[in-house]
Amino acid sequence: MPTLLLTPRQVEDTRLLRAAALAAGWEVVRLQRWRPPPAATLRPPIAIYGEPLFVEAVAGALGIEPLQPGLDWLARLPEAYRLRKVDFLTLGQARSAPGPAFIKPADDKCFPAQVYADGGAGLPRHAGLDESTPTLISEPVRWRLEVRCFVAERRLRAASIYARDGELARGEAGDFPWSEAERAAAEAFVARLLADPAVDLPAAVVLDVGEIAGRGWATVEVNPAYGAGIYGCDPAGALEVIARCFPGGEDQLTP
Repeated sequence: MPTLLLTPRQVEDTRLLRAAALAAGWEVVRLQRWRPPPAATLRPPIAIYGEPLFVEAVAGALGIEPLQPGLDWLARLPEAYRLRKVDFLTLGQARSAPGPAFIKPADDKCFPAQVYADGGAGLPRHAGLDESTPTLISEPVRWRLEVRCFVAERRLRAASIYARDGELARGEAGDFPWSEAERAAAEAFVARLLADPAVDLPAAVVLDVGEIAGRGWATVEVNPAYGAGIYGCDPAGALEVIARCFPGGEDQLTP
């Protein structure tokens, strides 16, 4: 059975995934630092979960490469699944964009992801900020609700609402409640996207989708599954998608 390597940070998501992995008969190792034990001492296949930089560092030390979407994926997605203009630029190019605009780094958090009222002119400048940084820029929209979707082999494996009107959608009981109608609408949109051969997807990924006020359902963004929070998603389903990010993980998918 597989091995799950977890970040040293003990948070709710890692506790839920640890329990799901143990229930499935996996070996679970919580690392104490950003270096794994020798690969020969770990039972393959190996899956890793935690902060993206942690996962990439540990995977690199083990000589494995996790699946992740291209940085320009959202800009290449057909407009029917975005419902807004999205461009993939360098930070230097984004500085000339008119405002208001939602601007975010495509692959890290080197500057705040937010709506810049003055467009690119409002982006920060400091010595450590590389002007070649991959950057996504889009027209601002209001998301009525947002849903996290764990997807493997073009099949939805787990989903949960995570935001309403830009606020965390956590209930008083600590859960993430949403209506059957909201779930059905999200699943219908995701099913349409996954069935479209024009949509290029890695074998395992997290899709964030949502309803844009006045427009309809669209894709918020895409992220590597190995570093994504699970919110109210079924941990077992999320674990399957995380495993599929790594070599040998395809054998852990339920039919």
